[in-house]
Amino acid sequence: MTGPLPDGRERAAPDGRAIVGGHAMEAGSRVRLRPRGGADVFGLALAGRSATVERVEEDMEGGLHLVVAVDDDPGRDLGARNQLGHRFFVRPDEVEPLPGDAPARRVLVAGIGNVFHGDDGFGVEVARRLLERPVPPGVDVVDFGIRGIDLMYALQDGYGTAVLVDAAARGHAPGTVSLVEPGPGGLDGVAVDGHGLDPARVLRLAAAGGGPMPPRVLLVACEPSGPVTEDTWEMELSAPVAAAVDEAVALVGRLLAEEADRAGRPGGHEGKEADT
Repeated sequence: MTGPLPDGRERAAPDGRAIVGGHAMEAGSRVRLRPRGGADVFGLALAGRSATVERVEEDMEGGLHLVVAVDDDPGRDLGARNQLGHRFFVRPDEVEPLPGDAPARRVLVAGIGNVFHGDDGFGVEVARRLLERPVPPGVDVVDFGIRGIDLMYALQDGYGTAVLVDAAARGHAPGTVSLVEPGPGGLDGVAVDGHGLDPARVLRLAAAGGGPMPPRVLLVACEPSGPVTEDTWEMELSAPVAAAVDEAVALVGRLLAEEADRAGRPGGHEGKEADT
């Protein structure tokens, strides 16, 4: 059956993949739609169209289905909250892999923070700098600011990796940039909530919502010069944090290059951290 996204009876496939004609289909796989059964309106409209797999889901009977976005659909970038009519639900036997198109891991880079609270605007400034330069295909750089609900929905939109960029008090010298890859405990214990948007809480809410979560979540954190609270009213970054923006931009660039090498590579990740 081909049609719009169903009403929630499906769940993410355990390994995020389906095998089609000997090819592994996963988020980022390119396909051509070959609907079966014929003459329904969706089949007629989608037959022969190229599309990108957003995610693989499993129904209550164990059957696998692909959620796809059609390439020339002008509404495909509206996001998870606007999926009806812009994400389609097809069986694996209703697609053919496009030759030469290896699965690409979609990456979300999320700038987080409140620009009115001094150093808390670090993640927003990093996102702004990244948006001034070209990014690899499949990478979305978004300034979320304090829009926690938007970030929660974005995390459920089929990304392979999410890179969160934020100010975080971790006991280092001001301006120290750290890379944290959360383990099973997520970001609990990392103090990042000076702006009303706690990424640890957003991750928990997104996971509890039952949608697909990125298999890999990273935090690029910068040590603020002092405590950031709701009573902090300052439009400028402190000198150490402002000086760290270029370092964080370069670190995100390296992470994106590494992600290209990780595409299609299986394996879990234990929590780890590295100071740059």
